[in-house]
Amino acid sequence: MVHADASAFPSGITKREAYAQLLEQARSLFEGQRNWVWYNLPIPPSFPLTLIPSFHPTHAHSELTTETARSNLANAASLLWHMYASLPSPSSAVNWAGFYVLDPSSPQRQQLILGPFHGRPACTTIPFTRGVCGAAASTRTTQLVPDVERFPGHVACDGATRSEVVVPILNAGTCVAVLDVDCAVAAGFDGVDVEGLEGLARVLGEGCDF
Repeated sequence: MVHADASAFPSGITKREAYAQLLEQARSLFEGQRNWVWYNLPIPPSFPLTLIPSFHPTHAHSELTTETARSNLANAASLLWHMYASLPSPSSAVNWAGFYVLDPSSPQRQQLILGPFHGRPACTTIPFTRGVCGAAASTRTTQLVPDVERFPGHVACDGATRSEVVVPILNAGTCVAVLDVDCAVAAGFDGVDVEGLEGLARVLGEGCDF
């Protein structure tokens, strides 16, 4: 399969059919790739080597450059973005789709840090105590919010956002990331979205080494 073709969603399909195609394409793109992120820079001397999945105590910084695989999260964000653009309103009004991942440097691992996404620039860190993403991470449950203005502690990264759905990505029962999708109209998401996004979150949680 040509990788770019994975983002082609035919016109006239239902949202449920679009999610089914997205999951099929995601599984195909992720096959043989367990890396959630793509490193493409030399590792500076100050970088803690133990954060690198392939690290071995005999390695030195001079031996290490980051040449791991394509990012599964980046491909997933692209699939979501193109899928929503192919659907009628309100799905076509999605204005942000992407991920926040567990920040390994935060105390007690109670903070999320911005991961791959499509949309406008976003908040770089979100504590578990704030916003829809924080609620999803801390409770490990999906948050379906028809009106973000009525959600206590909502983090307004983009003032155009009116509704939001956030799904936790779990690995061995621990929240390792969240999948976040925003919409520029109120009540932009429903049970079909929850079902589809939770399916994608399971694929990522089981198929990536976080």
